Amino acid sequence: MTSPDAEQLALDGLAPRKRRKRAPAAKTPASTDPVVQVVLDIQATHLGRTFDYLIEESQSEAAQPGVMVRVRFGGQRVGGIIWNRVAAGETPMSSLRYVERVYGPQPIVSASMREDITRVAEAYGGTRANIVRLAVPPRVARIDEEQRLAASSVWRGRQRFGERSEQVAGAAERGAARFAASYADAARLRSALEGSGFSPFVVDALPGPERWARELAWMALEAMLAGKAAVLVLPTMREVQDMTVALRSCGLRPFIPNPASNGGYSGDFAVLSASMPPAERYRAYTSIANGQVRCAIGPRAAMYAPVEGPALFAIFDDLAYQNMDGFMPYPNARGVLRLRAKAHGGVFVAMAHARSPISQWEACGTGASGDPAAGAARETPTCGYSMPIHALPAVTKERSPWIRWLNRDELARLADPSIGARVPHTAVRVLAKALEQGPVLLSIPADGVAEALSCAKCHRQARCRRCTGPLQRERDDGVRCRWCGAAAVNWTCLGCGGDRLRVVRVGAAGTAQELAGLFRGVPIVVSSRNQPRGVVESIECRPQIVIATPGCEPRVSPVPGNDGPQGHEYRAVAILDAWTSLYALGMDARPDTLCSWMRAMAMCAPRARGGQGLLIGETDPALAQALMLWDAPLLAAKEIAERAQTGFPPVLGAACVWGRRDAVMTALSRIGVTGEGDWTRVESDGVPVPAVLGPVPIPQPATINARELENTADRVKAVVLVDLTRRAELATRLRAAVAKHVASREPGELRFRLDPKDL
Repeated sequence: MTSPDAEQLALDGLAPRKRRKRAPAAKTPASTDPVVQVVLDIQATHLGRTFDYLIEESQSEAAQPGVMVRVRFGGQRVGGIIWNRVAAGETPMSSLRYVERVYGPQPIVSASMREDITRVAEAYGGTRANIVRLAVPPRVARIDEEQRLAASSVWRGRQRFGERSEQVAGAAERGAARFAASYADAARLRSALEGSGFSPFVVDALPGPERWARELAWMALEAMLAGKAAVLVLPTMREVQDMTVALRSCGLRPFIPNPASNGGYSGDFAVLSASMPPAERYRAYTSIANGQVRCAIGPRAAMYAPVEGPALFAIFDDLAYQNMDGFMPYPNARGVLRLRAKAHGGVFVAMAHARSPISQWEACGTGASGDPAAGAARETPTCGYSMPIHALPAVTKERSPWIRWLNRDELARLADPSIGARVPHTAVRVLAKALEQGPVLLSIPADGVAEALSCAKCHRQARCRRCTGPLQRERDDGVRCRWCGAAAVNWTCLGCGGDRLRVVRVGAAGTAQELAGLFRGVPIVVSSRNQPRGVVESIECRPQIVIATPGCEPRVSPVPGNDGPQGHEYRAVAILDAWTSLYALGMDARPDTLCSWMRAMAMCAPRARGGQGLLIGETDPALAQALMLWDAPLLAAKEIAERAQTGFPPVLGAACVWGRRDAVMTALSRIGVTGEGDWTRVESDGVPVPAVLGPVPIPQPATINARELENTADRVKAVVLVDLTRRAELATRLRAAVAKHVASREPGELRFRLDPKDL
């Protein structure tokens, strides 16, 4: 038996050293407000609160609200942000741990930014940690040292531009004159940019290559000359590049290295995007936070630009799918910008070629006089009244191309012998004549194949009688609604009364080969994300045919000696396969289609320079009329009228809840929309509509591992509809339901999204 006092023998010089145990160093709490409330980088909903920690006296000066810290939580080191400092918290002082490290002394999240993050989290049913994940980029230590000297830079309106003041002021005056000559009520927008107080606007963009970018650049310039900041959110990086060119043409400089400052950076506007390298993104973020740069542009990540005080918050093309964040709680860029503009007392501008239903809903709320009181009844955290700014009819007619709808009736009137062809003879003649002067653009539907159901007799899209949603074919050949899941039993067409369905496969392939036979010897360029060459950024202004899918249209670059406006335009634009719009499945199918068509038509020369647009194929008459007249509110008004009858957003507040079937049904019961709940009834224009649509089976995620396979086996989605006055409470109830699901470790996936883009 081995003695407990036995000692392992060792050769001389090889015995292990006996280390003395050091007593932990004594820590002294800060003499003033020793407790810090920290928002931890933990995304679990049930942990969406602040946690109390102690701060040492030696760290007291650096540990200010808004500073990043590292703490111990649950046996591991976790990053966080100090949200507040107090004398004592709810947790006893004896139970508190000390903050391990403070990354100061410069706060990275200001007081107003912390308030904005809290508002966004409450509006969309998330936690502050959810919003911080996208809003605040990861810290890069060397950038803090680099930006420390720049923190003393103060913006003082016109004085900030120095020797460029006259150039910038001249560009602002020219932009103001151009805007006033083109838009009704332009004076209201300019006075709001120069004044104070919350002012929301909805602006319908005029056609013309990058005309929208010049208008937004003028708005940003006007706000900056008035001493305000500007935040411009754009759909993709292609639009960011267009916006950069427009701002530089106004005399503004991008935030780039300055040789005169020994490696430092300087500029008037900065790009803020989640796809940027970490150091570049953090540098742009800190330059905006310390006031060195007062204009931020970029995709949806720019909606959290840390600007202070009254500012311009503008978004272009608020219909874009890219504006919805891909993480919980899925905030929408439009709603976030409007919420921040109202909190800052700034100006909110939603600008687009095709007016979105939410913009139409807000614009209708002001009435013809623009009185805000008329829309106060529909005010919600992310929605309310807005002042519509529409172009003058004469200017719209002058700037837009001559657009014709070549449907079956029009081709018969023209006695075209090729009725039913994909590119009829009338279109071939127009395009051939336009090719004599420059390039032409043919816009085709997105690549790939989608499936839809239509009436076999009149070819209308098959719709659900319960909620008007599109029907889909199941694996067992059954037919159900995509939105509410109701079975289509004894279905009949509302248009012709037919009772037979047919499958329609929409898509586009082989367009280049088809056109090569019609236009022999003409160069053909294909721009699409699914093609070998990918997206073509630009082409030269010379005779050639460009085939592009929506969002991939190349810009026209002028050849040397042709720097006029005609050097940046297509001579003709044709929309092929317009009939595919009849079978689009999304709730915003028609506005999205009009937006993609208008985006393509906006690149065409105006009718004064012989520009022509062609819409080829059958489509919804409201869509065709809105495009030909360049009157997006025409379609938006019809959308609102139809949604008021069926009770769809934005007339009612909506949320999508999805996950495993049992988890979804339990959550619906907890928020009170099923069974004996208090929200089982909802009305739209006095007509009762179902408070819950679904649940509908949905496919499993594209990326899934074996461990998650069981949790997502029976995956469904349901849509909850409530009155707009209850939207904020709906966000609170959904967050509480998910928090209880996670905290109780109930099995299965459970997620939700407010203000969904699609049902």
